[in-house]
Amino acid sequence: MSESNPATGPIDEVRPSTSLPPADDSRLDARRGARAHLVDLRPLTESPAFARMWIGGSITGVGSQMTIVAVGLDIYDRTQSTFAVSLVAAFALVPMVLFGLYGGVLADSFDRRIVALVSASVAWVTTAGLAAYAWSEAEPTAPLYLLITLNTVAATMVGVARQAMVPRLIRRELLPAAGALGGISGGLMATVGPALAGVLVATVGFAWTYTIDVVLFVAAFYGLWTLPSLRPEGEKTRPGMRSVIDGARFLKRAPNIRASFLLDIFAMTFGNPRVLFPAIGAVLIGGGAITVGVLTSAVAVGALLLSVFSGQLGAVRRQGLAVGIGVGVYGATIVLFGVVLLVAALSPGVVDASLESVNWPALIAACLLLAASGAADSISMIYRNTMLQASVPDHMRGRLQGLFTVVVTGGPRIGDLYVGVLSVTALLWFPPLLGGLVIVVAAAVIVRVQRTLRFYDAADPQP
Repeated sequence: MSESNPATGPIDEVRPSTSLPPADDSRLDARRGARAHLVDLRPLTESPAFARMWIGGSITGVGSQMTIVAVGLDIYDRTQSTFAVSLVAAFALVPMVLFGLYGGVLADSFDRRIVALVSASVAWVTTAGLAAYAWSEAEPTAPLYLLITLNTVAATMVGVARQAMVPRLIRRELLPAAGALGGISGGLMATVGPALAGVLVATVGFAWTYTIDVVLFVAAFYGLWTLPSLRPEGEKTRPGMRSVIDGARFLKRAPNIRASFLLDIFAMTFGNPRVLFPAIGAVLIGGGAITVGVLTSAVAVGALLLSVFSGQLGAVRRQGLAVGIGVGVYGATIVLFGVVLLVAALSPGVVDASLESVNWPALIAACLLLAASGAADSISMIYRNTMLQASVPDHMRGRLQGLFTVVVTGGPRIGDLYVGVLSVTALLWFPPLLGGLVIVVAAAVIVRVQRTLRFYDAADPQP
């Protein structure tokens, strides 16, 4: 008979990270044929705790993505400046890095469920602050920068704690499947969220858009409150700078994890053209806020489709090589996206924010390439997460997940600043064209130089 805690749920929902029952061959056989190509749902069916966290995070993420796009549109509407939009990333970067690292320490020191709940509460309050400020109809942009920075920091800490919990809730063999489910969740977030943002901003305005996110955020508390207690296993960690340094030292001894981080830094720094989207919709392709939502959603559509048909990803053993190939393909799609923008810039005709003036061939080509980039990034993301969660000890997982989250969320913000600075040349096609080339070269060099990454074996995960 299993014990139960009324506040946290059944204790036996937590799987110790050292207990890894062998895969059930009969279940694998049942997945043969056409169904074997679809996403593996066993993480949801075997672990109710994981399922609740996944559902709650997915719903909340739709609203969060909606707000991210809305804030960019809000600032661009107030300033008419792509550089001003890119400053959202600049202001959030340092606090996000610091609290992302410290969030990892907290996740290795205390109950990860409590860390996630407290951080989610801060994120919810700042979302409510954005709504209240929009309803006040005040003009200055400074409060928007402050609130979205605090929101980003809190969301980063939630993500660190949540990801550190996953290997305790499911078997190691199912980590790629959990990563694919995360891709579906992320795809839904980034598809539905930006599309809703574009439509809502264009119809009911910014205040209602932020308010809807306040309501959707309640789902996060359901997903986290109903989790079991998840205290770190193994060596005890005390919060402080020494623990952060210990995490960095471990990364120094983990060449495969380190190389995967480096690949992602290049990809997210030089291949994230999202801050260009408002200007692309206003002056290059046309369509205004609707085009911004469509372009942002295209990336997520690619990630979503890849994750839906991810059934065979769990059979790949050379996961490090898969990360390198995924990043290289991602860079190539960003290069081609830059080429599409260049052709659009050279095309005759006048475009503006109205739908009547949209350059449809350019918009369709841009969406297809961004969808391909989302699929490639999803492959590298799934295997990066799997490698980290499978090879890093539980007592160190929060800190490494903190470093990883800083890379995943910090890289795009450095990239936003990179794109914003280059965009002052008014050549909107130049940042993605140059950045994509940098990514392709970097991926080839890192995979070639880091031999252990090329031959990383999922059956014997080594950090």
